[in-house]
Amino acid sequence: MNILIAEDEKDIRNLLKLNLEQEGYTVIAVKDGLEALGVIHNKAIDLAVLDVMMPQMDGFNLIRKIRETSTIPVIFLTARGDDMDKILGLGIGADDYLVKPFSMPELLARISAQLRRRHEYSSTKQELPSQIAYGSLVLDIDACCVYKEGLPVELNAKEYKLLKHLMENPGRVFTKKQLYGAVWDGDYYYDDNTIMVHISHVRNKIETDPKNPEYVKTIRGIGYKFTKHEGKL
Repeated sequence: MNILIAEDEKDIRNLLKLNLEQEGYTVIAVKDGLEALGVIHNKAIDLAVLDVMMPQMDGFNLIRKIRETSTIPVIFLTARGDDMDKILGLGIGADDYLVKPFSMPELLARISAQLRRRHEYSSTKQELPSQIAYGSLVLDIDACCVYKEGLPVELNAKEYKLLKHLMENPGRVFTKKQLYGAVWDGDYYYDDNTIMVHISHVRNKIETDPKNPEYVKTIRGIGYKFTKHEGKL
């Protein structure tokens, strides 16, 4: 992780650099806002810790420039502790605001929290698909629709949720009780027959031969699973 430190006081700048490097971060430390802006434009930075009162360009103007092109986490570390300064800093794009004198463990914890949130948000965006497709069967999550060979499949809400849960977990075997809890959210008393009926309805709508299903398989004595069948239905 690359962290930018923009701080005009040499002792504080060196202290921050030393402690962050001991935590395993790669640190680029600069003494003014203009130099910091050049780093932002030329290097991949994961988080920035900025002073407000700096020569060449102060922290408030610097973050305005940063937010024109970047969404990296920014933490202000400054002696300006007035409430209006905090409101201004957070309002123009800072993710956190810490006032000097500060606790190094607290700053390190805040940096870690900001990086973790950014990683989790990025991972979630990348991992969530808008469609799940196996062979000629397509489930469109955004539209809550299912298509077979390009034609819409008419499923009621429970049938759709049941198929979606199975398709999101291909190869995993679910007991009837687990499927009931996932689809009915535990709102009603568990009924073994309810799952069987809904599985039957789903098969009648998506399988070429419901009695010999290619997608929704019965695992005898346990429950059901969705198989990644890639052939044409």
